[in-house]
Amino acid sequence: MSDKQIVTIAGGGSGYTPGIVLTILNHKEFEVKEIRLYDDDPIKNEKMEIIISYILEKGNYNITFKRTEDPKEAFINTDFIFSQIRVGKIEMREKDEKIPLKHGIVGQETCGLGGFSYGIRSMKGFLKLVEDIQTYAPDAWILNYTNPETIVAEAIRREYPNIKIINACDMTIGIEEIISKSFGLDRSNWIPIYYGLNHFGWYDSIYDVSLGRDIMPEILEKIKKEGIDVSGEEPSWAQTYENMKVIVENFPTHIPNNYLEYYLYPNLTIKQTDPTYTRANQIMEGRLQQIDDTVERIKDGKATDLDYESSGHGQYIVDIAASILHNKNDRFMLIVPNKGAIPNLREDAVVEVPSYVNAKGVEPISLRFNIPDFHKGLMEAQVASEKLLVDAFFENSYQKALEAFTLNQTVPNASVAKAVLDELIEANGNYWPELK
Repeated sequence: MSDKQIVTIAGGGSGYTPGIVLTILNHKEFEVKEIRLYDDDPIKNEKMEIIISYILEKGNYNITFKRTEDPKEAFINTDFIFSQIRVGKIEMREKDEKIPLKHGIVGQETCGLGGFSYGIRSMKGFLKLVEDIQTYAPDAWILNYTNPETIVAEAIRREYPNIKIINACDMTIGIEEIISKSFGLDRSNWIPIYYGLNHFGWYDSIYDVSLGRDIMPEILEKIKKEGIDVSGEEPSWAQTYENMKVIVENFPTHIPNNYLEYYLYPNLTIKQTDPTYTRANQIMEGRLQQIDDTVERIKDGKATDLDYESSGHGQYIVDIAASILHNKNDRFMLIVPNKGAIPNLREDAVVEVPSYVNAKGVEPISLRFNIPDFHKGLMEAQVASEKLLVDAFFENSYQKALEAFTLNQTVPNASVAKAVLDELIEANGNYWPELK
């Protein structure tokens, strides 16, 4: 690789793109000579082109910039692809959330049957994206943010076992940041041990190098007594962090990923959700409206400072790219084939564990301890249901899809599983393969 990189952002029309671009521009260890926006939606891509062009011009950055809907133009000679595609866009996310809620079960983007609906769409779209990348840029690194990550990673593991891809999620960073903010701690001193599946895991310890000890027991006590400081958080995120306190009160040995609320307390999350106005609707009126408003201000010559800044979401993925580029061996929570990283979990699970990243790619750590049976049981059921879903995708199998939906831990019985599956088949249309 040359000193300055060519980066393609796949899913360039996303509202997260400005934060990623600003992070790239401000990063001291990841210099770029060209940024490309690639999206299959020319309208979204053009809007984002207007915003990114404005950022580059205002900052007087000497960088080549282009937007394209042509995969060859997007990927030829690129060094890194940052993937954040959303197959079906926000309109299908709304259906993923509202159809399960109509049947009295969890409606969420990556968890439950909404997550499975999105997972089938994502597998279909992401595998096509990877095919194009392998055609035009077989040596490029793919840094993937596309959800649901464990399902997407399992599909890629089967179809492209030797591909240069890193599957990353910044949710653990969000958890650590809000904990450190809540209790006046400095997470830059932490060496955390975390294990699980994506959006489905636990912290086993948080070693603070400045104190020379594991501070997780103290954090657990603070969460139980004080709760999380949710000031400044969006209402939906504030609620999920408040629910984390409920999890810790009942299961006080580990810090949970907050998404576990959907599996441990589906009754609580359903009660807290308006079935007519879900997170998708909030995003439509928030992040997506912000894009339209920003574009109009730029066109009208009224833009001064934009409401975008370098984000933790962007920082995480660019830090990973820098660790590859400079062989830094920095440590991240990444989604990888298990292969013994969690000793008492099946070898072929796709897990999220601490990993080092260098010029060769990802080197997961081995936990070297058996995880508790409670966590193992939850994870094994989830792994089995996700693998059945991936089977259903590759085999065009309605039966496997029904088994996956029935086994999902947010579903009370097979009757509900079948009713939701049938409605989601109709709602997704050609976004899904035909299930027979």
